[in-house]
Order: sequence, then C-alpha cells, then structure tokens
Amino acid sequence: MKPTATGACETPEHIVTHDDARVHVSLTVNGRVHAIAVEPRTTLLDALREELALTGTKKACDRGECGACTVHVEGRRVLSCMTLAAMQAGKRIATIEGLERDGVLHPVQAAFIEHDGFQCGFCTSGQIMSGVAMIEEAKAGWPSAATADIRGPFTAADLSDAEIRERMSGNLCRCACYPNIVDAIAEAARRG
Repeated sequence: MKPTATGACETPEHIVTHDDARVHVSLTVNGRVHAIAVEPRTTLLDALREELALTGTKKACDRGECGACTVHVEGRRVLSCMTLAAMQAGKRIATIEGLERDGVLHPVQAAFIEHDGFQCGFCTSGQIMSGVAMIEEAKAGWPSAATADIRGPFTAADLSDAEIRERMSGNLCRCACYPNIVDAIAEAARRG
C-alpha cells in the first residue's frame, strides 16, 4: 500500500473493504474483474452462482465431499464450497464457463463428449475442472500416491488409468461413469 499526500494509505483494488454487514470484494473470474458486495460468510461457490450468475459450477454436497464445485484459483483445484469469496480477492479464478476459447472447447471438454464422460451431467463441470488441473499437475511433474516411480521425472504421458483414478478421487460421479471419465482424461492428456 502506498501512502497518499495526506499520509493515509491507498487501498489496492483487490483488498476487501467492509460496509455494515457486507464486504466488498473484487474477484477476477475467467479474466474479468467483478466487484461484488457479499456477507463475510459467503462461499466462493455462492458468490459465483448467485452474484455472478456463473451456474456451471454446481452446488451438491456443500461440504467438500463430492468435487462438483471444483474451480481453479491461481491454477490450482479448489472446492469452491469450502472457501470464502473474500479470501479469493485479487486471485485468478477460472470456472467451467472460462475453459472454451473463441467457441472451441477445451480438449478435456471435447474428450468428455467424445467418450460419454457423463450421464446426468451434474458432476461434469467439477470432473472437467479437476481433469484439466490434474493434467497440468502431471505436466509439471507432480507425482501422486499412485505414481509408480517418484524418483524419476513424471509427465502427462505417464498417466495410467490407476494414476488418473487416484488424481481424480476427490470427484464423485453418482451415475458411475468412472471408466468413461478416465478414458476422456487419458485421451485429453495424450493430445497434450
């Protein structure tokens, strides 16, 4: 924060300010900055759905058990029902609505369609967001509990079905489309 001519500090745009029972938060979602006023207890999930009308992120268990609400914050997977909107001020947030570019689906989205990686579709946005993030984690060389050899380099090309299942274990599908989901993610990882 920089002092002004009077000695007071300017408040950066992303800092949370209080107004009665609400906090004013600046969220950067899918590349766009949104200024919203929410109750301090408002989750990121509720802010996305109710304040920004981004309803692709689903509200299912509302307690961090199913993964349907998965979004990316600074490129990492986050269960949006388990984090407060005010905590994400100034951070880059990506939702399912922000994956496609210029009318072209993200490779994971396209693979889910190609491999029928959904039935009812309720978990699909969370599954896709987790799939995108786990492929990026694999590209970065991050091993998981299922990685066969953590001593050597690890790449997305090394993703076995067991590895994908382990990395996606935080996402539930009540329709039991798991084999199709694994096939879709494996296909997207191979495409690079």
